[in-house]
Amino acid sequence: MQNLPLFKDNKERRVFFIIIFLVFLFNIYNEYTNFTKFKTNEIYETKGTIVNSYSKENYLILKIKTKNFTFFTSTQQKSQFFKFQNINIYVVTQNIDFYSYLKGFYTKSFNLTIIKHDKTLKESLIQLIESQHSSKEIASLYSALFLASSLDPSIRELASNLGISHLIAISGFHLGLISFVLYFILHLLYNKVHNSLVPYRNKRFDIMIIVTIILFTYLLFLDLPASLLRAFVMFVFALFLLRCNIKLISFETLFIITIFIIALFPKLLFSLSLWFSIAGVFYILLFLKYFKGMNKYLQLLIFNFWIYLAINPIVHYFFATTSLEQLFSPLITILFTLFYPISVLLHMVNLGGFFDGLLQYLINLDIISSETFTPLWVFLIYLLISFFSTLKKEFFILLNIYIIVYNMWLFQSTFKEYLFIWI
Repeated sequence: MQNLPLFKDNKERRVFFIIIFLVFLFNIYNEYTNFTKFKTNEIYETKGTIVNSYSKENYLILKIKTKNFTFFTSTQQKSQFFKFQNINIYVVTQNIDFYSYLKGFYTKSFNLTIIKHDKTLKESLIQLIESQHSSKEIASLYSALFLASSLDPSIRELASNLGISHLIAISGFHLGLISFVLYFILHLLYNKVHNSLVPYRNKRFDIMIIVTIILFTYLLFLDLPASLLRAFVMFVFALFLLRCNIKLISFETLFIITIFIIALFPKLLFSLSLWFSIAGVFYILLFLKYFKGMNKYLQLLIFNFWIYLAINPIVHYFFATTSLEQLFSPLITILFTLFYPISVLLHMVNLGGFFDGLLQYLINLDIISSETFTPLWVFLIYLLISFFSTLKKEFFILLNIYIIVYNMWLFQSTFKEYLFIWI
């Protein structure tokens, strides 16, 4: 059966965009209402949770999440405040505008007091993970992988040097692995029930509904991280399109999902993790569009390498760290496909420290890195060529030339540093 288009005609498309725009306006208005309440007085009292902390020489920077907004502040009481503590705090609102309110801001604060609370399930799970590791850094890695908690600075630096930050931040990649494992397990459990009690039902669809409910619960539990939210919306949208026999893999679908997420959650407009996630899916779609005729095994072999090289001009516009070890990122990504589900199972049976020796070796690696940003004009031209590549193959050929030249330029300075050391 031939796949149906997402919209029957331009009229349906216009109606959809009008509805999405109205939803966006409603949510922006709601955010602005909260902002005006926040700005009513120069001093605003609120309650929040410390989601991260950054130790400086004489003070501590805290990232605090409240019901309506997230912000940064500092305190000299370094020994008193830790992650996951609930606090009552007074913040200065004087120089904060609506844009900063949406994006996240830094402000002065005072009278920080800890609110005693019962240990949450997430805190208990993090403690359980920590009990299986002697290294605080490695425990931080697994907590980030499973529970989207903040990373230890040394692990964050290692991930950046190896070009694997996308593996640690929970995203669509992880969602795909989780859904695959859940589907496999549920298929085994549901098979006999389906055959004996409800053989008339669509077994695959029933299992996917159960998987969706589990994933949604997990998403709420993690407090809606942006990249995972994008992946979950795409997952649900894909189920809907498949059920309705509508074309699934398309750039229009990605665009619709993007504006849908931003309309519902306007603050995510400023989330780099969301945009990196969307960029990753965009280049995956480009790969599938032009390499679909390739031998399946060859396609599988070059997929991770091409995606990694294609995303570099965008990532390095925001983050400058460059090392030759980053060229191993596609191989690590392939190995991570096995490592992630196995490490989950090992932690479930209290054997989470199985890979600690290997991870400690990676942490202790002396990696030579340099700082190289993508120039603005290179970044903008790359985005334009990428966009036109969705329309014509000639632009896609040009894009591949651009990718090769860019990555040769990106790694040449680091390569020179290695040569200097070797010589």
